[in-house]
Amino acid sequence: MQSYAEVMRDFVENHATLLAVVFIAGAGLLAFRRWMAGPACRSKVRLDGKTVLITGANTGIGKETALDMAQRGARVILACRDMTRAHIAADDIRQRSGNGNVVVKKLDLASLQSVRDLAKDVLENEARLDILINNAGVALCPKWTTEDGFEMQFGVNHLGHFLLTDLLLDLLKKSAPSRIVIVSSLAHETGRIHFDDINLDKDYDSQVSYCQTKLANVLFGRELAARLRGTGVNVYSLHPGAIRTELPRHMLASYALWKRVIANLLFFLIKNPWEGAQTTIYCAVDESVANSSGLYYSDCAPKMPAPQALDDAAAKKLWDLSASMVGLG
Repeated sequence: MQSYAEVMRDFVENHATLLAVVFIAGAGLLAFRRWMAGPACRSKVRLDGKTVLITGANTGIGKETALDMAQRGARVILACRDMTRAHIAADDIRQRSGNGNVVVKKLDLASLQSVRDLAKDVLENEARLDILINNAGVALCPKWTTEDGFEMQFGVNHLGHFLLTDLLLDLLKKSAPSRIVIVSSLAHETGRIHFDDINLDKDYDSQVSYCQTKLANVLFGRELAARLRGTGVNVYSLHPGAIRTELPRHMLASYALWKRVIANLLFFLIKNPWEGAQTTIYCAVDESVANSSGLYYSDCAPKMPAPQALDDAAAKKLWDLSASMVGLG
């Protein structure tokens, strides 16, 4: 009777080519996975005595960002729509970080009144605001509208954050040096601003809408940086990477079963939420970008955005339109 070692040797000799292919493929997948993960923020900066507000911080990269800020000693405000999930997330962050100064405040970006209520709360009850992270978003949803009648993706991803940022600017200036971090996406590269049909009422397409909002994020950051020059408030927009989060749930729900199975398998090759949060964290705390403003980042480094994201005339036009839509003078 052959020994176990002999059986294994015979198997390897008879299937050498197959085993080599499997090994190479596995090594390739591991290398691809590592490449997709991207770099991590290496800054050891402490945030003791600082206050950070993060929208949509109860899950995904928002929660990972909040955890990192709490571990650095900051007072962290989770501004979220779902208060039950937000309180669960806050409890988890307090336990994992050892920082009890993590609070929850209500924010529904699909309601301008909710945005104003949160801003009023912050201005009345917070002595400072050092970092504002506009992280929350919705992606590829059906043709829904916000409480104020705006197309949902544009209303949540851009207009809600536009108003919130404007209302908190005085506190950010008072707390300077301070930072505003805007989470955008590589999707901005195929976006354009439909100034003649901003809500896409004529021909709604969820992908077109999403790309428009991500371009709006970068243009907003560019114009905001120009307006804040000399105030000590710096602005950063970024692409976090392809990430395993809840964001594409509306898209996946429309897929056939076999497409959902393939998509879920592919998700294991892309960034997890901790990896996806690294560029946000980098823009929020890293010393090397302390004197930068208005730039676009990816994988913890400045990157050149799409040409349409460098259009200063479009950025100003979008600002004026957005201000009119949310009722700012």
